[in-house]
Amino acid sequence: MRVSSAGRRWFLLWSLIFVSLLALGDDEIAGELNEQIVHVPLRLNGNLEATLIATVFRPQGAGPFPLVVLSHGSPVSSSERPNIGRYRKLVQIGEFVKRGFAVIVPIRRGYGATGGDFVEDYRSCRSPDYFSAGTQAGRDLVATVEYARTLVFVDTRKILLVGQSAGGFASLAASSMDVTGLIGVVNFSGGRGGDPGKRPGEPCSPERMADTIGKFAHTIKVPVLWHYAENDKFFGPQYVRKWFQAFEDAGGKGRLVIQPPFGKDGHSLFGSELGLPIWTAEFDKFLAEIGLKKR
Repeated sequence: MRVSSAGRRWFLLWSLIFVSLLALGDDEIAGELNEQIVHVPLRLNGNLEATLIATVFRPQGAGPFPLVVLSHGSPVSSSERPNIGRYRKLVQIGEFVKRGFAVIVPIRRGYGATGGDFVEDYRSCRSPDYFSAGTQAGRDLVATVEYARTLVFVDTRKILLVGQSAGGFASLAASSMDVTGLIGVVNFSGGRGGDPGKRPGEPCSPERMADTIGKFAHTIKVPVLWHYAENDKFFGPQYVRKWFQAFEDAGGKGRLVIQPPFGKDGHSLFGSELGLPIWTAEFDKFLAEIGLKKR
């Protein structure tokens, strides 16, 4: 049987799509969360710098829904960065969707499904450049917001940046960049420079992180929930308190919550299903504080 040229083109197209899905590990799609994969253009100075792989989740219905931009952390070992794949914390994402949020989860440059050059390197532990690392990560989140604002089911007036660990720090950086429609930030165990194996609770040059947070805070116009645990092995509470003080001293508005010790390492609180009732209680309180009602 002969196949028409149009038929061959369709076969080739679907073959490419199938191969792409396999490459991204997309053989599992959460239909109950309306999961879909999208490509986010990152433009710098008008030029296409990179394309970020992102995953979108949303409630049933047409919307428009308020939006959570959820940001992943950074593994201690650089060899682990590709293993992020697409960041799919489905139980945690489901909590946002249950509350009526659409969620977009970008994979930043140098990680997982997006790949490419790693642009968030803060260089040395002794003299880290946290400002450059945060700025680069923030640009990826701003590009994600700009893309998400084109989605018909997103309420562009109600956008939250939410991130864990390096993603929390990236969310702080992005919120300093005058993001249109942004109404709040949730920073779960945010920071950079932690190594629980070699320096439990003792991040690299914590005073530099305080200085960097102060620089970002000067232009952060929305409330920020800072959420940590007492036994965080990446960022000890004594440093978190100093970072939050630097944030407030620079004009930042928000609230710091340090929970009692959680498990063996409180840094895992957001990522653990056992932590759900803890962080969701504070998240719901924050929603009320900024005038959003949970669904």
